[in-house]
Amino acid sequence: MSDSPERFAPGWPGIPPRWTSSAKTGVGSSLTLHSRVWFTISHGILDEVYYPRVDQACTRDLGLIVTDGSSYFSEEKRHCKFENLPIEPGIPVFELNNIARDGRYRIEKEILTDPYRNVVLQRIRFHPIVGKLSDYRIYALLAPHLANFGYGNTGWLGDYKGVPMLFAERAGTALALACSVPWRKRSVGFVGYSDGWQDLSQNFQLTSDYTRAENGNIALTGEIDLAAGNGEFVLALGFGGIWAEAGQQALSTLLEDYSRICELYVRDWKNWQEKLLKLDEPQRECDLYRASMAVLRTHESKDFLGGTIASLSIPWGFNKGDEDLGGYHLVWPRDLVEAGSGFLAGGAPVDALRVLRYLEATQEADGHWAQNMWLDGRPYWSGLQMDKTAFPVLLVDLLRRLVPQALGPTERWWPMVRKAAGFIVRNGPVTQQDRWEEDGGYSPFTLAVEVAALLAAADIADLVHQSDTATYLRDTADNWNDNIERWTYATNTLLAKQIGVEGYYVRIAPLEIDAAASPLQGFVPIKNRAPEASVQEASHVISPDSLALVRFGLRAPDDPRVLNTIKVIDALLCVKLPQGPCWYRYNGDGYGEHEDGSAFDGTGIGRPWPLLAGERAHYELAAGRPATAEVLLRVMEWSTWDSRLIPEQVWDARDIPELELFIGKPTGSACPLVWAHAEYIKLRRSLREGRIFDQPPQTVHRYQVEKRTCTYFAWRYNNKPRSIPCGKILRLDLPSRAMVHWSFDGWKTTQDSDTRDTGLGIHSVDLPTEKLRVGEDVTFTLYWPESNRWDGTDFVVRIE
Repeated sequence: MSDSPERFAPGWPGIPPRWTSSAKTGVGSSLTLHSRVWFTISHGILDEVYYPRVDQACTRDLGLIVTDGSSYFSEEKRHCKFENLPIEPGIPVFELNNIARDGRYRIEKEILTDPYRNVVLQRIRFHPIVGKLSDYRIYALLAPHLANFGYGNTGWLGDYKGVPMLFAERAGTALALACSVPWRKRSVGFVGYSDGWQDLSQNFQLTSDYTRAENGNIALTGEIDLAAGNGEFVLALGFGGIWAEAGQQALSTLLEDYSRICELYVRDWKNWQEKLLKLDEPQRECDLYRASMAVLRTHESKDFLGGTIASLSIPWGFNKGDEDLGGYHLVWPRDLVEAGSGFLAGGAPVDALRVLRYLEATQEADGHWAQNMWLDGRPYWSGLQMDKTAFPVLLVDLLRRLVPQALGPTERWWPMVRKAAGFIVRNGPVTQQDRWEEDGGYSPFTLAVEVAALLAAADIADLVHQSDTATYLRDTADNWNDNIERWTYATNTLLAKQIGVEGYYVRIAPLEIDAAASPLQGFVPIKNRAPEASVQEASHVISPDSLALVRFGLRAPDDPRVLNTIKVIDALLCVKLPQGPCWYRYNGDGYGEHEDGSAFDGTGIGRPWPLLAGERAHYELAAGRPATAEVLLRVMEWSTWDSRLIPEQVWDARDIPELELFIGKPTGSACPLVWAHAEYIKLRRSLREGRIFDQPPQTVHRYQVEKRTCTYFAWRYNNKPRSIPCGKILRLDLPSRAMVHWSFDGWKTTQDSDTRDTGLGIHSVDLPTEKLRVGEDVTFTLYWPESNRWDGTDFVVRIE
């Protein structure tokens, strides 16, 4: 298996490992289930390769170094200009053209995966521009980061069935690098001490030939025999559970005809693309539709069908090491639903249904979904976001309305919907975290998704003959909808006076506390900021999130409160970029590079999100301004490089070329962002149809057409109002069966009322407070018969 005697590399364990740039210019994988590898590209080279799952990175990068053997050193990822385009829109075979900045050489590459093996292929042509082929030496430099770790890798030189290769393994995962032409020399070492880069940068040729480096941050280096292929060769990076499997995969692929492998890979992608809706006709100047559909599909698992990760990238990866296991290669249920609805918008209902089936299987026993998770369903972070429980219900409803034949019998999905709806009514309307993974309280965005999901669940309950449950769900939705302004609309503030409006929706309002008469008088912690800037008054923090009230149909686009909020949003959060206007997540956001362009390190300055231009475009379309929506579509399109990949954030300050930060172009944040590509696809569909594609009809009909209001006001342990509007019935929503002992006259007279079981884990009772006058109180306490105890607290609610 290995050369003898062993020559162990010095410098254990190597410098601390780091990942690489998150600004990808290409991502790809075969559509077959046989090939369980995914690749990423940036700076003209292969970056992270994922195997055997799309949530498990196995390499940092694989690039080439060019020398003359005596005095010249050039690393393509640092010293070249790059061109990178797919061979056809939406077909993730990438043609790279790397030209040395000093004009001495050009490297052409074609990158794809073997559709039937766990192998990433690169067909490479080296062209000398100055001098002749024999003047140059070329080396492959590979940094294994197997099973999501840079440390703990072991590498060695060996062969498979007599074919020389470079191997590495860690934790039951192995890789093998093979070449179609002979290796002239090989070496393995510890990064920063004995790796090939150190040797070549100092000596311009491999002077070391270490055969083994164990349990560290390692790099594999091989000199390629340029003369043997007249400057052309194929690199095969194979993977397996052990070294022999990885070697067998790599060799098997090299023995096949490369052109045939490419033909099969491209055929499968073309067949899939041809079945999609032709939303790209007529094609735009910078059309992202086909690329966006390919991005969604490329991020899907092949073991856990439908499981789609948020991004094949690690934000600011060049500044992160083994401590960041997940990066963005995890499943975020909200992003997953966005991908599912993106599939549906592009005419791929079968793909959307796979997403729904994955969600069904990963729902927690109590009905919610994890904040994010590995593909097998294990939670990664432990936060609770109510919108992530509501979104899957909306996906069921969207499929039910648009492609009922694909969804099948509604009864099939009722258990999932019932559990999710039950969790929402038991734990809402407040959320532990908003959609930005940060603050808890009353979020306009979360409230909009919750209310829409409850109404969708009610329709499904009716279809399965659960009319009492449907009634309770609609009552709860109506109650929460009635209180959105009470919880999140600030009036008569200094900011409102400065902008010249009566009020506006805030980003989020904290839970009511004794010191505050309203959630709007509370304070919001601002994440990712220095301690002295980490707390703000809730009424001073604004976000485009409130546009979800229109997107999900709860408010009309011309509602005066919405129009007021847009004035504030545009005054505080809009930035003019070369491609047009874009928006920040909220004022004071700290998730982004520092002012000097240095990487986000737990603090920073939030930058504009192209995704938010797409959301604003949907609002403009709803408001009857399709031309403005088209302008914002263009903002999304031109926030990319030639790769057609939409980033999470774009740079908004002066260019810093040495940090690769250019105004209006990707930052070091995640790229591509699946969520952004799904939003782009849905916007193309919405513009085609002249309406918001994923807007639920239930909310529009109930609150904009019928203008329904609620006759009761809810009290629950996680949302205990101290006062309710005059004329409302007080409804107590309790976690288990109870008897309510209550009085309207300070316990002079009392009555008892038993709760009723809603079938959703809530036991409810209505107190007849609708005839009480302003200033009067209802007092109550609770008896829990199942544990034979009194609550021990007198609760008081005043009529306002």
